[in-house]
Amino acid sequence: MSVGFPDRLRAQTYPIDCAILLCLSGGWPASVPCSRARAEFIRRITPWPVEPPLQIWRCPMAASYSPGAERSPAARLYDIMNEGDETPLPYSSPLPQTSLWSEVMPAVFRGGATPPDTLPDGFALQFVQERADIDISGPEFNFVRSIRVYDVRYARQRESGRDGDCNRTAVVSLGTYGIQGDFSWSRSSPTALPAAHVGLERWGESCPNIWHRSVFVDWRDYEGNYGFEQVNY
Repeated sequence: MSVGFPDRLRAQTYPIDCAILLCLSGGWPASVPCSRARAEFIRRITPWPVEPPLQIWRCPMAASYSPGAERSPAARLYDIMNEGDETPLPYSSPLPQTSLWSEVMPAVFRGGATPPDTLPDGFALQFVQERADIDISGPEFNFVRSIRVYDVRYARQRESGRDGDCNRTAVVSLGTYGIQGDFSWSRSSPTALPAAHVGLERWGESCPNIWHRSVFVDWRDYEGNYGFEQVNY
């Protein structure tokens, strides 16, 4: 059963992470809403700090999810984007028409920002669980788990000493998504960076001088197509 929201919360029922989720699954189609969603996706990995690019816990998918209903992820998200419309357009493709996205904007729920009596019961809790509020363990949500964030804090390689010893130091962290969209960091290394990453191609070869810092994110959309972005700093 769908949850109804007051008109004054209409803008807040369109969190940017629902737009990121839907646009990412569709391979970032060309549209103003998806351009905005992608810009926010990249902004979050632009230092500092480096944030999870998709914060799926901020997209209230349970609001329009009916247990047992045979509906695709895109259809469920489409329902979310249309929540509150008296005459929503029929779902006919993985992505809604641009006109439906004209009110997409970030939704931020922090202590005291919104009176608690203006939100449906349990709604605010969805934003602190740091995981999806429905079961996304199925293969149709593999595109969420495909997202990887490589935070190359620094990678330095240079010769030093009379004997020309090669000194290499690096701090690299890898951010990944779990089964239910929870995000976590783990230690990584320059050799684990994807082939699309640029700047450390000669790492480990003889000893050319290298000094590199970047954040790299890659993903695969719903159909398995590969995409990536890199921010050097």
